[in-house]
Amino acid sequence: MQKTDAQKILKFLKEQGEQLDTEIAAATRIPLADVRLYLAELSKSGDIIMCHSTRYLNGKKSEGMLCRVAGFTPTVGPGRKAKG
Repeated sequence: MQKTDAQKILKFLKEQGEQLDTEIAAATRIPLADVRLYLAELSKSGDIIMCHSTRYLNGKKSEGMLCRVAGFTPTVGPGRKAKG
């Protein structure tokens, strides 16, 4: 496992938030099989949280692994926010 690819995936998840494994592979240009290996290792070490996800887009079933950084809260984006 290349450390730089795992770091690239972590950085992407911190910037983009929760993503499917296929979205991570497309955005980082790392082959899907490799992304899944890196995600498994990152999950095992506790850096990320993964869960199985099934989505239906226009009636078509899409399955994958939904991933996010463990214990990370992204910064608030620009724009109006609800007062609370």
